[in-house]
Amino acid sequence: MRTTEQYGRKAELALTMWVKLARASTTFGRLTGKDIEQHGLTQPQFGVLEMLGHLGPLTIGDIGKRMLVTGGCVTVILDNLEKEGQVERIRSSEDRRVIKVQLTPKGESTFKTTFRKHAERVAELSSVLSEEEQIQLSTLLKKLGLSLRDKQ
Repeated sequence: MRTTEQYGRKAELALTMWVKLARASTTFGRLTGKDIEQHGLTQPQFGVLEMLGHLGPLTIGDIGKRMLVTGGCVTVILDNLEKEGQVERIRSSEDRRVIKVQLTPKGESTFKTTFRKHAERVAELSSVLSEEEQIQLSTLLKKLGLSLRDKQ
């Protein structure tokens, strides 16, 4: 029995969109993840390096909010990056409870090399869509994401 007959046209459209979005996201993530792992990084570690590389030093709480993960997860990611000499934690002189995280020179170098290659890979994978289609898809995904954020 078709979904339309069971749940109606509106639900069928939404379910079809969800399945396609989920499959595309999973496949895209898997392909880009393979490239990231070639640099000896996990996807979350790369995410932290990318965030700090573009935004500069951030608090542990800010990193967790942006990555949509708990503080405990961020701590594990940072511990591993710190062991590798990629990041360092700095306690605020104004408020000792605040700890900022920043890239070390090694982390800065890793970010610059890996992110350029990552950007090229993402562009390659996205090239099936025209520039106009990429803009349109980005706009639609942002609209969907923002509307869902308020439902959490």
